[in-house]
Amino acid sequence: MSDVFVNYRTGDEESAATMIARELARRFGDERIFFASNSIQPGRRFPAELVRAVEECEALLAVIGPRWAEVRGADGRPALEAEQDWTRREIQTALDRGVLVIPVLVGKATRIDRSVLPDDLLELADCQYRRFDHRNAESDLTALGDTLARLLPELGAVDRDARAARERAEAKSRKKSAKDARHTRMRTRDVEQRVRGIGNLNGDLSGTFVNEPQGPVNTGGGHQYNAPHFEGDNTGVQFTAGDNSGTVHQRFERERRRSDDGR
Repeated sequence: MSDVFVNYRTGDEESAATMIARELARRFGDERIFFASNSIQPGRRFPAELVRAVEECEALLAVIGPRWAEVRGADGRPALEAEQDWTRREIQTALDRGVLVIPVLVGKATRIDRSVLPDDLLELADCQYRRFDHRNAESDLTALGDTLARLLPELGAVDRDARAARERAEAKSRKKSAKDARHTRMRTRDVEQRVRGIGNLNGDLSGTFVNEPQGPVNTGGGHQYNAPHFEGDNTGVQFTAGDNSGTVHQRFERERRRSDDGR
């Protein structure tokens, strides 16, 4: 069973109807869209197939271009006036069954004029329509498909574009999660490298933190005395006094050389 029946008039925007049917079939599947030239198999009875498809569909798109009401039949009269006109019969059957009917106005077509409609199609003029323009074909087709997916849950469930959008969003989310995890690992490794060599850290870490000191360190409140050995003239004792909250003082004292007089 087809969910959407694409109705159109030969001689008035067949190309637009073809584009609409083709795009909807791509998005929702061929079996969901009825388009006479594609959906009726060779050897099948044309009238019976049309009637069956209209009776079973959930929505009918009436593709209406500027010449829709002007196209004339073999007798020279407007085709729309003939009771056996298939375009008219398809719309009438859908309206009688309470099927969702959406007029699709193509190009410069204006809102449907009730004065040109036979009595059994007057309701068509009251149906909210959508527009299709060849210059905005992509966006108009997307909007039409979105409308059908929203109104017909069966179509929404098989919407290939919606599924692709979800897959893209999920892939983007996975990529972001992987990036965040990689960033977290890098930060963790960086911290591990910074605290390398100081053992386990437990409890309150507030206060002074010293990582890999290269010399004597005083982190308390008392004096610090350093007495390194210097070569050459700097031999002597170095005193460094002070605490960590003020200035560190250094004093160098050098032993007097014994006078040559004492030899």
